[in-house]
Amino acid sequence: MSGERFGSLQRKSLITVIIIVSATTIGFRLFQMQILNQTSYDDKSADNSIKMVEQLPPRGVFYDRNMTLLVNNVPAYTLRITPADYNRELNTKLEKVLGVESGYVDALLKKFQDYSKYLPIKIMRGIGFDIVAWVEENSENLPGVDYVVEMRRGYPASVNGSHLFGYAREITEKQLKKEKEYYNLGDVIGYKGIEKTYEKELRGTKGSKFVLVNSYRKKIGDYKGGVDDIPPIKGNDIILTIEASTQRVAEEMFVGKRGALVAIEPATGEILALVSAPEYDLNRFSHITSENFLKKLYNDPGKPLFNRATMSVQSPGSTYKMLSAIAALDLGIIKTSWTIHCTGAYTYGREFKCHGVHGTVNVIQAIEKSCNVFFYQLVLKLGIENWADYSRRFGFDVKTGIDIGEEVSGLIPDASYYEKVYGPKWPRSITLSLSIGQGETGVTPLQLAQYTALIGNRGKSYQPHLVRGHIDNDTKRIIYYDYEETKAGVGRKALDIVREGMYLVVHGNKGTATHLRWSDYEMSGKTGTAQNPHGEDHAWFVSFAPYDNPQIAVAVIVENVGFGSTHAAPIAKKVIEAYLNSVKENLPIKEQPITQLENTPTGN
Repeated sequence: MSGERFGSLQRKSLITVIIIVSATTIGFRLFQMQILNQTSYDDKSADNSIKMVEQLPPRGVFYDRNMTLLVNNVPAYTLRITPADYNRELNTKLEKVLGVESGYVDALLKKFQDYSKYLPIKIMRGIGFDIVAWVEENSENLPGVDYVVEMRRGYPASVNGSHLFGYAREITEKQLKKEKEYYNLGDVIGYKGIEKTYEKELRGTKGSKFVLVNSYRKKIGDYKGGVDDIPPIKGNDIILTIEASTQRVAEEMFVGKRGALVAIEPATGEILALVSAPEYDLNRFSHITSENFLKKLYNDPGKPLFNRATMSVQSPGSTYKMLSAIAALDLGIIKTSWTIHCTGAYTYGREFKCHGVHGTVNVIQAIEKSCNVFFYQLVLKLGIENWADYSRRFGFDVKTGIDIGEEVSGLIPDASYYEKVYGPKWPRSITLSLSIGQGETGVTPLQLAQYTALIGNRGKSYQPHLVRGHIDNDTKRIIYYDYEETKAGVGRKALDIVREGMYLVVHGNKGTATHLRWSDYEMSGKTGTAQNPHGEDHAWFVSFAPYDNPQIAVAVIVENVGFGSTHAAPIAKKVIEAYLNSVKENLPIKEQPITQLENTPTGN
């Protein structure tokens, strides 16, 4: 009996000790948590109810050379879904309201299923106010669905500029893996043109806003009244080199045509206008672009997404005749006293035709009349290696480095090229076609504009470019960018002789573009018609003006239309006139409709 009481007392003592130790430990922990570590746990508690909302900065805007606003930011509503809160049974209702095909919402949710379910997915940008009102009215029955006000691109100056401005669009999964340090799901990134090249200058710096949320992650107020918020910093505004009214005229002249135009300020290399036709509507890229719209663009036979100004490689035709003349004059192979007699054709293994019978002509007259026979014989005296060397001096066979990324180098064949194609005994008669811009010679409109600028400015210019600089957000001063100087390394005498020939093309008695004369400015130029095995010939025209002090150089190609003097030259004249008038008035040209140009066939 006493033994049982002893065991019972022992157990009782042990239990008492356990209770006391446990109570002491719990008490100490409560004291530690509530008194000693109160601040730490308060912060952790606050963290659990605070949500950081990333604040996107507005993109920098674009101005032209006269500070005309070309590309700005326009407020727009964006519909979003937060997967963690969303009920997929709402898909059908949401798709009906948005006017999209069945499966649209589900496809987007699956596309981003590997990301955090608490990150909102942007379903559609640029939704109308009617959809916003519907979301507001039905918010209690639309868990996970909301909208935000964002900025999309606007084009207030009526300048399309699709191939020079480019566009920004939602970042792809592939891009996001490479650019994850700055970008998040749903962010916009420059995708083409200037928007892409100058993305870092344009995108700005993100900010942060802290809000209080409840257990359902719904916002219930601002944290500390916004004291800790970090405002976003707007992207830098950039100043372009183009002139808005000149660009508009150039775009209007190419409506319904295929081709390209590049206009350059010879002394600086600044692009004054750049058009690739057909173009596409940049406004369609301001929202989330549908796959159907993109497929339609990709499959369009006119290839509107293809930048003909920098990517299209074509034979330059007779616009390339000046190259052989410059090289031969600069090397002392000929002088202006050297003449040939044109009977309408020249035989070298086979007959090479001219487009007329020009009689006895020297180099100046040969440029004025565009005499093929003169240049057939000239290139034989010059030699293919000299011809290729001077071609490269003027920027052919290499990319110009223009600041929109998309560009090809073209092709200037030389002896080694033909040896690879035909072997050591390649036919020398091939070089005759090169002298008149045919054969394998391939150039872009941009390269031909740079070549014309170098001739007009007597062998000197700068790397072609579209952006002068950006406006510093703090000082509001323009930070100008530096560009590499370009020198052809050709003597002035040779260039002046060729310039005189180009002057006579427009102002001479026998020129191929005399219908372009007008009293205000003296323009120099050269027509060209490039053979096209797939249809009508391509029309070329290159020009600079005024003759004494060139302020603009232009290269124009109109595809599948015939003579350059008929179809390309009048476009160049209108663009040159528009720019020189804008300079003269120092303000944008008054909006006037473009009148139908008279087609005057005058040879090639």
